[in-house]
Amino acid sequence: MPTSNTPTLWNKSFILCLFNNLFLFIFYFAQTTILPIYILKDLGGNLTQAGLAMTLFMVSSIAVRPFSGLIIEKFGQKKTLFISEALFCLFSLAYLLADNLQVLLLIRFLHGIWFSIVTTVAVPIVNEFIPEKRKGEGMGYFVMSINLGIVLGPFIALTLIQSMSYQMVAGFLAFSVWLGFLFCFFIPIPSKPKHSKSSKKHKLSRDDFIEIKALNISIMAMIISFSYASIMSFISTYAESKHLLNYASLFFIVFAIAMMSLRPITGKIYDQHGANYVIYPAILLFSLGLVILSQIQSLAGLLIAAVCVGMGFGSAQPCLQTLAIQRAEKHRIGHATSTFFTMYDLGIALGSILLGLLISKQGYSFTYLLCATTTALSLLFYTYVVNRKNISK
Repeated sequence: MPTSNTPTLWNKSFILCLFNNLFLFIFYFAQTTILPIYILKDLGGNLTQAGLAMTLFMVSSIAVRPFSGLIIEKFGQKKTLFISEALFCLFSLAYLLADNLQVLLLIRFLHGIWFSIVTTVAVPIVNEFIPEKRKGEGMGYFVMSINLGIVLGPFIALTLIQSMSYQMVAGFLAFSVWLGFLFCFFIPIPSKPKHSKSSKKHKLSRDDFIEIKALNISIMAMIISFSYASIMSFISTYAESKHLLNYASLFFIVFAIAMMSLRPITGKIYDQHGANYVIYPAILLFSLGLVILSQIQSLAGLLIAAVCVGMGFGSAQPCLQTLAIQRAEKHRIGHATSTFFTMYDLGIALGSILLGLLISKQGYSFTYLLCATTTALSLLFYTYVVNRKNISK
């Protein structure tokens, strides 16, 4: 059975983990793209209700995320993966029954719970099959499967919805996520928790919810994701204000290609020279992209910003995630992952709310410049807090 000591990165189990994750995120981003269309056109809802469908999913996901590490430790990786992904797949079928807004909102809230758990347990599982000396490269490719989902999910959904009903598209997407689930049955996942503490009765403590060794890195990720929320939530409306709405989809394509283009290189740099050689230039490039974005007047500026932001954020995020995992002991990787994603999701959620308010008061240019400044200044936090215990890297 392949283990973390396997010299070959592209072993069968690693590839199966990538495909499972890819199908999961294709479904997630596809549904996120077409649900507002379904709510507005078929269910007679409004933009606020469409936003609520997105928010409820994120709320339940964030609320459960801190418990995910405890669940993994108690039940083991295999049982946690199979139960959470089976329930996630079952709820993917529930969209076919969502013929009114109330039912759909309930489905979204419950679906977010299982999404939170399955995406958390997937990280320590894939980590088992990445060679110890290639962690940066391996986790980079794993995150790349999410990036592919960002591109393929909306593309598939928007293409199909042009000629098919929402129910037909939802059925196709449900089939795809069930197909991804099948890959799990061929991954040799340890069936029982490896740490004896998980089987003992004990009072709940901070360590059951947070991996303190990964907390500083996770806060750094929260700062970065706060700025990234300005891209996720407002790039389309910003493009519209610049009369570039027709090219907003092109921004995301270039953004995703830029993210993936450097991933193999930055992963190797991380493994050979350490995190600093990736983090510093990546954060500065991300900040530069936000500055360019704040001043765009043409398509060329929009696409240059997409390249800079994609390369910068796309290199920094998996690097920080790998650092969080490596700081934790092996039996605490699940907790480190849940801590990382909890803070990352909080950054996205807070950014979507606060930056939206700031845009309404000060405008897009000011907001993107503020995000650029925040991103650049985060290097001070990285240098004097995160990197304090990691000088050797």
